[in-house]
Amino acid sequence: MCNQIVTYIFVTSIDHNLMENEAIIIERTYNSPADRVWKAITDRDEMKQWYFDLEAFKPETGFEFQFYGGTPEKQYLHLCKVTEVVPGKKITYSWRYDGYPGISYVTFELFEEGDKTRIKLTHEGLESFPADVPDFARKNFVEGWTELIGTLLEEYVNPSKAAG
Repeated sequence: MCNQIVTYIFVTSIDHNLMENEAIIIERTYNSPADRVWKAITDRDEMKQWYFDLEAFKPETGFEFQFYGGTPEKQYLHLCKVTEVVPGKKITYSWRYDGYPGISYVTFELFEEGDKTRIKLTHEGLESFPADVPDFARKNFVEGWTELIGTLLEEYVNPSKAAG
């Protein structure tokens, strides 16, 4: 019986660590066509309506962009570079912080489902950020992406959702 308890605690500990290293994946289905959602996630003027106010953005591999974001107490300069684009379907960019080690990758994928669009956001590599910076905790990214993808973007591409 003692071996089972030790094994259980050990497995739980491993599972917790694995969970911390897993990519964040958030999927939602919007009542909007894919081209509308694609424009919302790749057009700078549209992005500032629901995402971050970027000085410049182009959905082109190699394009670098930056923006400030964080908490009211501390803003971080985000340094990003587009690493992959499949027009109308997928965009990936690196995501790192000026003055801090680590690099992660954010991917938006779109899937047409009739007159609706399923979006899949994946953010991987969070474990590469300093563990001693509370703002870089995985739970903060989950909360942020859930708000952005689950509420703000959906309301932007489907205004009747915001009204209803």
